[in-house]
Amino acid sequence: MSDPTPNPTTPPIDGAALLNEVEAFHRRFNVFPTEAAYVAVALWDAHAHLIDCFDSTPRLAFLSPEPGSGKSRALEIVETLTPHSHTLVSSSANALYRLVEATEGLPTLLFDEIDTVFGPKAGDNEPVRGFINTGHRRRGKALRCVGENQTPSWFASFCAVAMAGLGSLPETILDRCVIVRMRKRAPNETVEPYRERIHEKEGHALRDRLAKWADTVRDDVSGAWPTLPEGLSDRPADVWEPLLAVAEAVGGDWPERARAACLEMLKAADDTDEFSLGIRLLTDLRDKLFSAGAERIATSVIIECLLGMDDAPWVDLDDKPLNPRTLARMLSQYVTPANRPIKPRTFRTPSGTVKGYFAADLADAWMRYCPPPSGESGTAGTAGTAQVNAGESVSDTPADSRNTTAEAGTLPLPQVG
Repeated sequence: MSDPTPNPTTPPIDGAALLNEVEAFHRRFNVFPTEAAYVAVALWDAHAHLIDCFDSTPRLAFLSPEPGSGKSRALEIVETLTPHSHTLVSSSANALYRLVEATEGLPTLLFDEIDTVFGPKAGDNEPVRGFINTGHRRRGKALRCVGENQTPSWFASFCAVAMAGLGSLPETILDRCVIVRMRKRAPNETVEPYRERIHEKEGHALRDRLAKWADTVRDDVSGAWPTLPEGLSDRPADVWEPLLAVAEAVGGDWPERARAACLEMLKAADDTDEFSLGIRLLTDLRDKLFSAGAERIATSVIIECLLGMDDAPWVDLDDKPLNPRTLARMLSQYVTPANRPIKPRTFRTPSGTVKGYFAADLADAWMRYCPPPSGESGTAGTAGTAQVNAGESVSDTPADSRNTTAEAGTLPLPQVG
């Protein structure tokens, strides 16, 4: 006799709770620069399971100015959570097109050490750049001749792509990216050691649950038009629309978090193309200019001091001496404690209004990237409150029988330009 009790219905998958777990998995092994980055990366992982629902797919880029910032580890965690994932270091464009064609279901391609593909020693590498660019949109294809008869054939390139590397990327790739600017961990920032034999299985279990959840919402996501933040259009809309659609399918507080993350990361996005001398510049600023406790120094004084240093590279950067524009570009690769690019600010001095740099803006970069000063365990330039003004010496030499520190300390608070 059959059991009259009906089989219980499988409970629906709580998408918000599942994505919370994905976010928590990233937090265990990586310190991202902002809360918005955790939101964006978790949504990107989920979107890779629903990529067939979208007309475009954002590229994900983990970039940093220096090694040891957790980029490759972040990419490794993404690999465990995404479908049909392949980590690549050096691949030809033709091989990439064939991999997309040969994969059952759309692959997730992960490029580690992308600076070896697009860095200064690698050249422009146009074929690979073309693959990454065209694969941003579903209609992206390349024409290749195949077979003994060299028959023209179309190869698709549409797939999810994440990258990790030093420096920057070609501008045409950057504007298709969600950019996470990784930083070296501060002394008080800790993560759990990643052990592949243990944690890869955990990541794959989350991946499989994401795949099951994606199957339950695929029809709804295919026809969805997510609510975009006001003013979002053109390429940024192409980049963020799939992630916002995933957030709305997930539910909970994810739609609100996704829109906030979108605005924050678009505002903070800043192209970077020069990192090789970054640590030297930061260290020289800390040890040669701000070491006396200066709170702010005019750009003109910084340039004069750096150009006057013996055995320093500043008099010959690409056959030109360092100038205010190059100084600003190099420092903008790093961020303030508020996670904004370091930029010159305007402040008043007894001789007029000038632009310059503040120790408070540089303090976080000093802590993360510079070696401790010789004979010291702390970071110079953060203890004092003195100010060095345009036209004054960087040293503590008295001016008009008054110490520079005492005179500058009476100035009004700096005005941000």
